[in-house]
Order: sequence, then C-alpha cells, then structure tokens
Amino acid sequence: MMGVALRLAGTLAGGALIVLLGLPLLGLMFRVEPSQLIRRLGEPAVLDALRLSLITSTAAALVVVVLGLPLAYLLAQGPFRGRRLLETLVDLPMVLPPTVAGLALLLAFGRMGLAGRALGFFGISLPFTTLAVVVAQVFMSVPFFVHAARAGFASVDRRYREAAATLRAPEPVVFLRVLVPLSLPSLIAGAGMSWARALGEFGATIIFAGNYPGRTQTMPLGVYVALQQDVEVAVTLSLILVAMSVTLLVGLRLLPGAIPGVPVAGVSGR
Repeated sequence: MMGVALRLAGTLAGGALIVLLGLPLLGLMFRVEPSQLIRRLGEPAVLDALRLSLITSTAAALVVVVLGLPLAYLLAQGPFRGRRLLETLVDLPMVLPPTVAGLALLLAFGRMGLAGRALGFFGISLPFTTLAVVVAQVFMSVPFFVHAARAGFASVDRRYREAAATLRAPEPVVFLRVLVPLSLPSLIAGAGMSWARALGEFGATIIFAGNYPGRTQTMPLGVYVALQQDVEVAVTLSLILVAMSVTLLVGLRLLPGAIPGVPVAGVSGR
C-alpha cells in the first residue's frame, strides 16, 4: 500500500514538474505564427544579435577549453595543497549572482580597477566592448567545462597511463595521446555546455559590457530590449535560443559517454 502511494505521489509530482517546465516553452511556441517568425528572422536586430552571440560564445568556449584543460588535469591528479581553495574559486561563478559577477569584473577591469589601470597604460579599455562580452561569458561558463573535463580525466583507467609510463612516454605525450582521446566525450560535453552557458549569459554581460546593438547586445540582451518594444522580436530571439539549446542537449545525449551514466568504450575499466 505504501509503495502504491509513493508511486502515485511520484507520478503527480513528476507530472507537475513536467507542466512547469514544458508550459512556458509551449507559450513561446504558440505566441508567434510560423510565417511571422520566418519574417522576423530576417530583421537586422535579430540578425545582429544572433551574429554577435555566435561569435562571442564560440570565442568564449575556445578560451575556456584552452585555459580550463590544464586546470581540469591538475584537479584530477589527486589532493594537493590549496586544492579546496582552487575548487571553490572554480565553482564560484555557478552560485554567484550574474549581476554581482558583472560588477566584480567592472571593478577589476574598469579604468580604475585592479587590472584596469595596467591595461590603460597600454591603451586598452576593456569594459563596454565586444571583448568584455567574451570575458564575462568566459567567467560564467568556466565551471561547466572544468567539471566535465575533470570527471573525464578521473574516469580513465590508470592502467593506460601506467602502460604509457612503462614505454617511457613523457607526461605531455601521455596527456595528449592517452588522456585527451579517452576523455574526449566528456571534453566535448563540457565544451558544449560552456558554449550554451556563454550563449545565454545576461547579467554579467549587461553590467560589464553594456547593451550596445551590434557591439555588445547579444541575444539575451536583445530579448530584454525587444520585450519593451516589440514582443514578437523578443519571442523570435527566445525561440532561437531554445532551439539551439535543445539541439545541443539532444546532440550531447547521442554522444556515448558525454552524459554521466553512459560508459565510454575503453575508458571504464572498473
């Protein structure tokens, strides 16, 4: 009797959660007619926001991979002094309010900021530029890649590394020829999630980079502005973001080993 009650409660709770998650998406989908949606896709405001978002989020994802790969490798090696502090620093953007992150970036890289003065000496002004958008996106998306990459490195059976060591392979060779290939699904998943997080970044971007069309106005910022002027444009941009996010998530779930719980062939020896 208790089991039946628990299953019924679980079904009701799950149904309520599905409605909560799905109903807003349906609201977006039925707000604009398909013909109007296609027409809106060609508007300059939509195209500019889409172009800028794709450029900045892709650049941010590349920076995250380049900088996050060695950091994830370091964290996967085992305990060392200062590891908990480093892990906390990496995780902080996941719990930090984006507006606070934007303000912190502004105070650090602004004209009178900790690093802003040094940049100003070389004639570089970072805030309210396209580069500032990339910096804000990198700041907010780093944890998603580092966590996935670290998990991928940690899942590689030590026997592969030991076999490479017996062949006297240098550590960089082991990293590039053993760890990276065997962790590739996790690395791809982490890079994809970082890209998606960068694509949807709003709070840190608007504080640190501003909201200038064609220069710093990404799609989330475009939704915010259009919502006050033209709801159909806001819905169009929102649907583009939803479609890109769904496509990414579906693609990652079709990639074996990219999502936790799906074993990677040749990696899991346990």
